[in-house]
Amino acid sequence: MAKKLWGTRFNKKTHALTDKFTSSIAFDQRLAKYDILGSIAHVKMLARQKIITRKDGQQIVRGLSSILKDVINGKFKFDPAAEDIHSNIQELLNKRIGAPAHKLHTARSRNDQIALDIRMYLKNEIDNLAEFTAQLQKAILKFAVSNSKIVIPGYTHMQIAQCVLLAHHLLAYVEALERDKQRLCDAKKRIDSMPLGSCAFSGTGLSIDREFVKNELKFSSLTANSIDSVSDRDYIIEVLADLAILSVHLSRIAEDLILWSTKEFNFIDIDFSFCTGSSIMPHKKNPDILELIRGSVGKVQGDLSSVIMLMKGLPTSYNRDMQLDKPPLFDAIDAVKDILEIFMALFANIVIEKEAIAAKVKDESLFSVDIVEYLIKKGVSYRQAHDIVGRMVRDCLDKDKEISSLNEKELKRYSTKLKKDIRGILNAWASVNLKKSFGSTNPKLVKHQLAAWNRKLR
Repeated sequence: MAKKLWGTRFNKKTHALTDKFTSSIAFDQRLAKYDILGSIAHVKMLARQKIITRKDGQQIVRGLSSILKDVINGKFKFDPAAEDIHSNIQELLNKRIGAPAHKLHTARSRNDQIALDIRMYLKNEIDNLAEFTAQLQKAILKFAVSNSKIVIPGYTHMQIAQCVLLAHHLLAYVEALERDKQRLCDAKKRIDSMPLGSCAFSGTGLSIDREFVKNELKFSSLTANSIDSVSDRDYIIEVLADLAILSVHLSRIAEDLILWSTKEFNFIDIDFSFCTGSSIMPHKKNPDILELIRGSVGKVQGDLSSVIMLMKGLPTSYNRDMQLDKPPLFDAIDAVKDILEIFMALFANIVIEKEAIAAKVKDESLFSVDIVEYLIKKGVSYRQAHDIVGRMVRDCLDKDKEISSLNEKELKRYSTKLKKDIRGILNAWASVNLKKSFGSTNPKLVKHQLAAWNRKLR
């Protein structure tokens, strides 16, 4: 049993149930590296300020460095009986270097220590998440470039709507992921403030140098209020909120791919390596990975809610409830990283069902807006044009008759402005080429966007 850092004041041992219930080593052990790096910077400062001797400082640094090496190499044996990762490391340091280890905790508390560890962890994980997100953007962009000539029927309200380039649809994912990435990087700016030296919550009377520790640990600023430093977890909530938004985007991508892979849509074929079968129906090829991605997103939303509810009723200062902020944070980060990694590989293995898509974009209802705009260009008001095309849809498309089959006399029954040249716009490629507004599905504009994103992500 690791010795408790606060045990001297108590006149009896804590109950085994108390030890089990209050222990956090099962989850906060992933902070070991950051805890040690923070301790090394802290002890260097203590020696530099002559709060402890230089010799003791050197011994402590050597001891911590040896423990850090074991952590990095996977040789560190976490003590399941330890109260937390701080106690575990402190106890091991005691065993390795003896009495000097007792000076390590001078001028700090576990309150500011854990605030430091979490901030260091999040700075690193945000970089990882941003990189994973960028890699997924690159995978989607590569897929879009490879299929830049494919026109698909677009949908609104889950009803067939207008023609769009597949690449244009895919770039919508890239845009959303970019905002997700920016949100995370923006959160990092607020996380990048060094809290160590706040101690329990009121600071210390010892002559510490927080600026030195800040520079050692590569933080951009110092937290300015010792109570706020240890008592708030808004930066964790912010990261979880960012991950919740990112996960919603990932879920919607998954849903698109699930729909597109159905026989009803038949836009894409997902590689067998990302599907599973049925135990009763031999013909089935199920996109279970995508369904589990969609389901996992609910956990991320729950992780955000968990920490918000945890924090909402706490008085301002440190409270032990905050120990429970880490499991949902770690869970959300792990889940999102896993999903991003799966998507990278999945997009590299999707096959486009070109013939099936080509058959679907022959549906002339996809070109109703193009006919409306054809009439507007000839001086017809929008309202009149909409009504004219509405009658054409009712008389022709609703009765399985193609508008392109109408002769000029039949066309003029709807409007004298309609001529046979309308047939030239009743195809998918003409439809996307007619779009001119910035940000639209026009092939030239999409090609420009693909090139711009390629430069940006490179």
